[in-house]
Amino acid sequence: MRESISKKVLLISIWSNALLAIGKILVGWYGSSNAVFADGIHSGTDVFTSFIALFIIKISNKPADEDHPYGHGKAEVVSSGIVGVLLILVSFYLGYEGIVGLIEPLESPSMLTLYVAIFSFGMKQFLYRFTLKKANEFHSKAIEGIALDHKADIAASFTAAIGVVLFWTGLHLHISVLLFSDKVASIIVAILILLLAIRILTESINVLLERNINGEVLDDLNKMISEFDEVKRIDKVRAREHGHYIMVDVRISIDHDKSIKEGHDLTKEIKFTLMKKYTNIEEVLIHLNPYFQE
Repeated sequence: MRESISKKVLLISIWSNALLAIGKILVGWYGSSNAVFADGIHSGTDVFTSFIALFIIKISNKPADEDHPYGHGKAEVVSSGIVGVLLILVSFYLGYEGIVGLIEPLESPSMLTLYVAIFSFGMKQFLYRFTLKKANEFHSKAIEGIALDHKADIAASFTAAIGVVLFWTGLHLHISVLLFSDKVASIIVAILILLLAIRILTESINVLLERNINGEVLDDLNKMISEFDEVKRIDKVRAREHGHYIMVDVRISIDHDKSIKEGHDLTKEIKFTLMKKYTNIEEVLIHLNPYFQE
């Protein structure tokens, strides 16, 4: 179910980005708009990254095996990391082209480029909301990376449209500084893509380094465990993301005279309670310490 829905989301992303990439690159090139052309290159990159995510999700959904006892969830983190690296390369290329465009003879961008940018803005709004909803629903880092990529496209398309509008405003009002708006817009697009890439890469690295999960969720786990009367002390609770699921480690103290069966039943109940509320928890490992009344 999860893999099937993920594939559908990514196929929608691939076809829509392919359509937008072809349209924006052709219109940006022939319509003399650096910003729209840059946005088209970004959409073209999105097609490639969606293909990568499509392949990675198949791996991440494989069950645990002898060589990978914790499952394959981190494959999705690798996917988002690849997206981040590619976006950095794209941002450098677009930034360079934008800077070079500032010193080259100015050309008037066609009004068609504005319509394409507006169309792209609307479509990317829909794709971002749809993709992010599915990413949150299935706790998928790969789909989340694609959703953030759509978000960058929203900003890029908006910036490209503003660049064209300001250029024509400057042309009609004879404000020479506004004639560079389209070139400046393409540089802004490059910066926006770079910032997104850094965010995606940082998140991927944090997951690979097994950073603790969101503090609010961790506090809630502590609260839920403390509500069990048999738990005399919580010694440590930690959890880490493993792609689309979470691994939780708990150390608690219970009365030293409890039997092994009583301890086993308690850990089973705690595990069930945590996993019932947080469906993306894959495993809860609980270590029991003896508690002596002072």
